[in-house]
Amino acid sequence: MLEDLKAKNAAWSKSKTQVDPDFFKRLEGQQSPEYLWIGCSDSRVPANEIVGLDPGELFVHRNVANLAPPQDANYLSVLQFAVDVLKVKHIMVVGHYGCGGVAAAIDGQRRGLVDHWLHPIREVCAEHKHELEKIPEKRAMLDRLTELNVARQVRNVAADVFVQDAWARGQSLAVHGWVYSLHNGLVTDLDIGIASLGDYERVVAESMSS
Repeated sequence: MLEDLKAKNAAWSKSKTQVDPDFFKRLEGQQSPEYLWIGCSDSRVPANEIVGLDPGELFVHRNVANLAPPQDANYLSVLQFAVDVLKVKHIMVVGHYGCGGVAAAIDGQRRGLVDHWLHPIREVCAEHKHELEKIPEKRAMLDRLTELNVARQVRNVAADVFVQDAWARGQSLAVHGWVYSLHNGLVTDLDIGIASLGDYERVVAESMSS
């Protein structure tokens, strides 16, 4: 199996240089992506491929259920590097319909450490309990919970000190919430973007009044 992977790697490398002989020479230079993708670890959601970007054009952080926990050093390190060093212009939090992590968060089964990791989704579920209870079909309910989880993670990203400091110093930076469909391969913008301190304050005020 591993030999097969190495053979596929060699074929991929050859195909790249056949189309663009300088591809790897450019890649050796400093990366300068404009985008940070915060997505799910699901093997069916390949970030670069979905948006048609080559290596070096998309900075990627993935974990189970595309969470942005304010206490997670791994996520925070990626975020700080993306904002302060790479100076990305866009951060996309990307969930996907049919997410196993979202389903596992509320199915009542015990899975050990992952249960702790998925706790923020249970909090989102509890916060929107009345809305979710009105959705009779389980798949549709999980799809809506997926969207609500993305919205929560967008707010988490926007609340972080690295992002807020970037806005305070006038850096161009926007946080977006997307959901990817395994059914047709398309992403949907949930239209919950936050691109300034003013946007963030408005979103917080709206969430507190709802």
